[in-house]
Amino acid sequence: MKIYSANDVHQALNFDQLINALDSGFAQDYSMPQRQVYSLTAQNHDAFAVLPAWNNEVIGVKAFTYFPENPTPEYQSLYSKIMLFDRQHGTPLALVDGSSVTYWRTAAVSALASRYLSRSDARRLLICGSGNLSPYMVEAHASVRPIDEVIWWGRDRTKVQAKIEHCASKMPHIQFHHCDNLTEQSAHADIICGATGSLTPVILGDWVTSGTHIDLIGNHSPTGRECDSDLIVKSEVYLDSWLNVLNEAGEILIPISEGAFTKEQIKGELSELCKGAITGRQNTQAITLFKSVGTALSDLIGAHLVTKNLK
Repeated sequence: MKIYSANDVHQALNFDQLINALDSGFAQDYSMPQRQVYSLTAQNHDAFAVLPAWNNEVIGVKAFTYFPENPTPEYQSLYSKIMLFDRQHGTPLALVDGSSVTYWRTAAVSALASRYLSRSDARRLLICGSGNLSPYMVEAHASVRPIDEVIWWGRDRTKVQAKIEHCASKMPHIQFHHCDNLTEQSAHADIICGATGSLTPVILGDWVTSGTHIDLIGNHSPTGRECDSDLIVKSEVYLDSWLNVLNEAGEILIPISEGAFTKEQIKGELSELCKGAITGRQNTQAITLFKSVGTALSDLIGAHLVTKNLK
């Protein structure tokens, strides 16, 4: 059994290949039981989670610990590993760093959805959030659409500036700007990516104009949300996973509880887009919205691609 570090993951993966692998993987037969998140104590938010999935090639499980009160810099708040087994005989194949795979697969899944749901001429990306995942989101979206301008919003301007400088050095063909007026910039964006982790809306339906694609990845709480109910109601809504989103995502659950939206109005999930069972964007005027909370299948596909590329 081989062990692959975070550096190995970054060396092995690129978005063009990973997005295509996810497109093919979500279109094929697979199994993905509901993930389990266990609270470790009533005194804080320490947790342990297990995310299983398998397809015709490999069996995988991602396990991670979340200790948000860990003292820094001695410890991280999250540790994650992905274990892979051979599907034919069940033999252990690899242990892959899960945190790095999560960055890559989260951004790649969003970009894959954008390939089905955003306008083909989308060039102006508004990104909300300045966490570790945000640069991956920019690079992934730019790999599937002709992005030439990125407007970056975040509560910490210093962190936003650092992310802008990092991405500008890697993608000199793209113009990067701070977003000082989120209301105004939302109205002019072709793609809006929410990667904030905010529990209260940062993107409002009143701000978003026709033809926009919305990508929401930051919130995983059934009582929190990155957008308001109005945006959900006026959008064509797609999910990365029926099971996970309808268990974890306040963006969808809150409007349903309000009676403003029903699950029957959801167009479908990513696997249905990849299989061609449902259609994505059908005109230039629709507002499309993709809500993602992450899937074990994308972890499996990402980790497996690492092992194949580093044989």
